[in-house]
Amino acid sequence: MYHCRVHPLAQRVLSQIRRQQLMRAGDRVAVAVSGGIDSISLLRLVLELRHELGIVLSVVHFNHKLRGAESDADHEFIAQLARRYDLEFYSDSDDVAQHAAEEHISVETAARELRYGFFRYLLESGESGAVPSRPAAQIRSAFRNRRAESAAPPESAPRGQKADSSSALKGTAEAVPFHESSARESIKHTSTRHPSREHTSPWHESHDREFAEENFEKNETQGGGLSTGSSELASAHLNTILTGHTLDDQAETVLMRMIRGSGVRGLGGIHPRIVVEDEDGEFSGEILRPLLAIRRRELEQYLNDIGQTWREDSSNAEDRFTRNRVRKLVVPLLEHEFNPAVAENLAELAEIARGEEDYWDNEVSGWLGTTVQWSEPDWARAAWQRATLVQIAPLSGKASVRSDEDEPPSDVRSRIDNAHGLVMNASVSRIWFLGEPVAVQRRLVKAVGEHARIPLEFKHIEEILRAAAAEEASGKELSLPLGWKLVVEPEQLVFVTPDLRDAVAPKDYEYELRVPGEVMVYEAGSSIEVLLVPAGAEAGYNLDHLLDPRSLPGPLRVRNWRPGERFWPAHTKSPKKIKELLQERHIAQPQRRLWPVVVSGNEIVWMRGFSPPAKLLAAPGRAGVAIVDTPLPARLTTGL
Repeated sequence: MYHCRVHPLAQRVLSQIRRQQLMRAGDRVAVAVSGGIDSISLLRLVLELRHELGIVLSVVHFNHKLRGAESDADHEFIAQLARRYDLEFYSDSDDVAQHAAEEHISVETAARELRYGFFRYLLESGESGAVPSRPAAQIRSAFRNRRAESAAPPESAPRGQKADSSSALKGTAEAVPFHESSARESIKHTSTRHPSREHTSPWHESHDREFAEENFEKNETQGGGLSTGSSELASAHLNTILTGHTLDDQAETVLMRMIRGSGVRGLGGIHPRIVVEDEDGEFSGEILRPLLAIRRRELEQYLNDIGQTWREDSSNAEDRFTRNRVRKLVVPLLEHEFNPAVAENLAELAEIARGEEDYWDNEVSGWLGTTVQWSEPDWARAAWQRATLVQIAPLSGKASVRSDEDEPPSDVRSRIDNAHGLVMNASVSRIWFLGEPVAVQRRLVKAVGEHARIPLEFKHIEEILRAAAAEEASGKELSLPLGWKLVVEPEQLVFVTPDLRDAVAPKDYEYELRVPGEVMVYEAGSSIEVLLVPAGAEAGYNLDHLLDPRSLPGPLRVRNWRPGERFWPAHTKSPKKIKELLQERHIAQPQRRLWPVVVSGNEIVWMRGFSPPAKLLAAPGRAGVAIVDTPLPARLTTGL
């Protein structure tokens, strides 16, 4: 039974929450609020439903510090809203631009990493009911070394295995990378009580009257006013965080993945539920998206109905962000010229894809435990056996046991311990494999690659399928990424792990880079994308990084730099050897050896983390070329 008059949109959201079982009575729920239409609507909707749901509600805000005073004004607006409804308010901030520059990632990726790292922190701190009070330096150190994608490996996990938590999530759940914000000491925990209210509409009146009466009673008994926690970390007690992703966000995400290239998993888009695990793989909480079936225009109408204002993010108008261009140009074109319901159709496609992936994940889990046989290479087993050999002391005549505690680990054992993939061979019955449909063959190969952390693209999988089916292929070896290889035997297909006994220098790489276009550079752990920036749209980009198309006469190629090569970053006096530039940035091996550059003809025109040469930059008001470096998901990188 509702405790007050409820807006029809709130009733729809309630039905969605119950259908997907997103929340339970007693949950301690925080709404992540940025100040925009989506998140403000989510907060007001959940406020209407909190008694019906039986939840304890609070507000979370992360200040990205990207828009100066505008960002600070967003923070104050949200704090006042929390004060108005007597909600606990958890906030944090970090310099996203600085993090992006330090990690050589896009601003969007940096913002997401820091924001979700804060969410994870709040959920993990709620496990024990209190956040430990530690010096800020210790907090920063602890959080820089943790990721939410880590999960506890199986008890019998072989040496060198790095578990992928995404394999443990089914259906509507997903796993995402989390970065730990370096500003944990700035978290504010604020309990606010304020009896004043505004009344502007019937929905607004009936809803706010209830809170005004409740808060008046609290102020009478508890003294009212503003109560702010200390600068030390405060207890969060949260097990759920809600974000305001909408059907429009879902449609844009699916469309962008289709444009860039995606399998069925990618078409699943934004998942309604993210499962957050701690370092030990234990459940910490969930991040939920209850508005994925609601259009943004419906939320705007809802806020107008209840008389609630919101903040406008000026960055949403900048064309340099791919999502903004899709939102402003592509989706309206598709709706106007082809199908008015294209957004709804794309969201339905995402739901279908997630259901398909749920089925295949269950199938793949069975195959990895039965059909695929994992075995430790002889050289790896021997390296570990040597760690506990019995030695005979010739003088004393006494036997002693040599272990890792008695001597430093060998180079081989050290490489196994520090391997970023699975140090195991995988074998599959060739007869069984060829008797299965192509869909099963592809899924199995992909699953082996993901479990062993071999970055297999579609072309690699197709090569494996062709090699397995070839009549005269017995004894054939097929090279795979990161030093893996496939050995085709008469009765088996064997995925052979790289031999770590000999230190192998990183191999050079080189890929064609189309304009516009994108290429995955697994050796560098990045996606390198070339964008054409029309004249007049350069305001959304860093002018020190826009290249003049006329200065790029030859085809572009991305590769690692070679010994002796030089580069002349803008705003420097003269060219320098690339080796010296990287040493000055304290880039260590093997990352240094694999550092990516882009060449046009024989000239290096771009280098990760540095401004292009001044002579190659586009003039103001002219069309330009932007080269964007985006890190690949952890499960696809080399781990270097």
